[in-house]
Amino acid sequence: MIVQNETDLLGLMAIGRIVTQTIQHMADHIEPGITTAELDALGAAFLEKHGARSAPIITYKFPAATCISINEEVAHGIPGSRRVERGDLVNIDVSAELNGFYADSGSTFIVPPVTDEKSRLCDVTRRALDTAIAAVRAGEPLNVIGKACEAEARRGGYKIIRELNGHGVGRGLHEPPRHVPHYYTSRARERFVEGTVLTIEPFFNTGNARIVTGSDGWTLMTTDGSLTAQYEHTIVVTKDRPIIVTLA
Repeated sequence: MIVQNETDLLGLMAIGRIVTQTIQHMADHIEPGITTAELDALGAAFLEKHGARSAPIITYKFPAATCISINEEVAHGIPGSRRVERGDLVNIDVSAELNGFYADSGSTFIVPPVTDEKSRLCDVTRRALDTAIAAVRAGEPLNVIGKACEAEARRGGYKIIRELNGHGVGRGLHEPPRHVPHYYTSRARERFVEGTVLTIEPFFNTGNARIVTGSDGWTLMTTDGSLTAQYEHTIVVTKDRPIIVTLA
């Protein structure tokens, strides 16, 4: 989507705010013993209360309102009977629609006790997202995102899961540009156009960064049981620093 006017921007900001608040609401209830299905129900109720609809459901008939992935699960985890345990790394990914506008965001949370290993993984991944957002300007090539993320991953000693990319969003959940890589590639030379709406969502991994799809057909997991952190924002490209749609 290309933002054309203030109405477009206000529509994006409205759904972005709801998506962010949904993640915060769910995160407030993360504690040992709660099931991922119970967390998802909280998210679904929050979206409904604010008039929003789950984007994965209406777009792909995903079997839950949100995606919740724990530890060895990387993304697209289907909420179910799995219970949150002490020390778990829990990723919540929420995308939703309101009045024809879509936004997408995700965050990783550590259930106490917090270890240095998990804290550092989350900090470095979050910093990569912030650095990548700061690099985006109208007229810059798409690969400034991958360059920024890869530099942070290298400094932190982590690998990037290459199969999972950012993407265009706005009037649908996935729009052009379809693939926004979080690793540097000279082939990603397309120039950002002012007003373009997209997500940036680096996945940093402590192991070999190889993933497989689980038996449910949705959940992506690391092949070596290693941990992954992901942070995601929906942004609007401008001539200066991007507008972050999914800020609190």
